[in-house]
Amino acid sequence: MRIDIVSLFPEMFDGPLGHSIIKRACDAGLLSIGVVNPRDFAEGKHRIVDDTPFGGGSGMVMKPDPLFLAVESLTGEPAGRRRVILLCPGGNRLDQAKVRELAGYDHLVLVCGHYEGVDERVKEHLVDEAVSIGDYVLTGGELPAMVVTDAVARLIPGVLGAADAAEHDSFAAGLLEYPQYTRPREFRGWEVPEILVSGDHAKIARWRRKESLRRTLAVRPDLLDKIELEGLDAVLLREILAEREGG
Repeated sequence: MRIDIVSLFPEMFDGPLGHSIIKRACDAGLLSIGVVNPRDFAEGKHRIVDDTPFGGGSGMVMKPDPLFLAVESLTGEPAGRRRVILLCPGGNRLDQAKVRELAGYDHLVLVCGHYEGVDERVKEHLVDEAVSIGDYVLTGGELPAMVVTDAVARLIPGVLGAADAAEHDSFAAGLLEYPQYTRPREFRGWEVPEILVSGDHAKIARWRRKESLRRTLAVRPDLLDKIELEGLDAVLLREILAEREGG
């Protein structure tokens, strides 16, 4: 997969995207990441990329022409399935389903908004959609671009090593992930749950699924409204609710 980021601050990406899983994915040829500065496409001696808003108001708005030229420099050649995304507070909210959708493309172009926003013509005529990583406001789209890149990269086959590693992450199946433990078995008087060292894989799987449901019910009950619980999940949820009522 190829991911290109359009940002006024390309140096911000050197550290976060140059280490750990992302770096290994790039080194292995599974992922290619580039950063383009729209200031390089601005005209005039001072390379101005923003201006005051028509109609008045505070702050500055990113001009359309440098952004159009920057993105068009990346999309001029065929690249299979491509998606151009503006990262801004007014976009579709990012969730794991959206991440899976984006991971299905061959080429993502992530446009980082900044200042008081971007000229509306960018949203209407340049990008395919706007995406937000949450209901809060950041200084710019750089951190959201890093979040999208990291989340998508994890779903590229071969990036995580184990073929099913991403399937057990929180939100991958609509639920939060079950608790994890490792050595030592006892730490400061706190023991690892006995079932995890029992060697009974069927019971371990049942325990993990139940704890996943329990954690989701406690922290993100809204997620349960989005999935239909049947079979074992329905049984486990009834058990959890009964345990709650029993204190």
